[in-house]
Amino acid sequence: QAELGKPQRNCYTLPGFDFSYGLYIHGTDGGVPEAIGHWNTAKPRTDFRQKMPRDFVTMNRGAVKAGHTTAHEFNLYYKAKDIRCKDDKYSHFKRCLPKVPTDFTYGIKTRPSTPIFNLLQHKYKELWMEQQRALTAALREEKKKVIIKVKVCETHTTLLRKHRQPPKVESFWHLPHLEKV
Repeated sequence: QAELGKPQRNCYTLPGFDFSYGLYIHGTDGGVPEAIGHWNTAKPRTDFRQKMPRDFVTMNRGAVKAGHTTAHEFNLYYKAKDIRCKDDKYSHFKRCLPKVPTDFTYGIKTRPSTPIFNLLQHKYKELWMEQQRALTAALREEKKKVIIKVKVCETHTTLLRKHRQPPKVESFWHLPHLEKV
């Protein structure tokens, strides 16, 4: 049972002070005397060269030029002429590096620093305002040219407004039998 008023323990008890952690390997784990007394050096490998993958494009081209058409003939050609991809060590770029000046630096050049005096005087704001004023003036001039070029069409109403007819003289209407009176 858990002790009253204390959390329940959920861990293991550790081994004693005489316990050593890890694995002990008898042949190589002799400590300092083993390290001083023996020099275990890595033995050189005998001609361990990684085989490059086959260059199937070149082999297929050669097989077609030789007149082979079936899969069996292609497999026989692959066994007879095993062509591998070339190693990068012998590529043209690795053999002769591009000629660049000795003081050449790769990367993007840093921007020149912004003059503080122009920032304090609000010079950039003034330049922007000048550009905006010039732009609005140019747009205004362009609108004036467009308005002048547009020809206004005459309608019947506009013609009547320009050339008004003379007003009619008003004559009162009389009954016909009272006109001689």
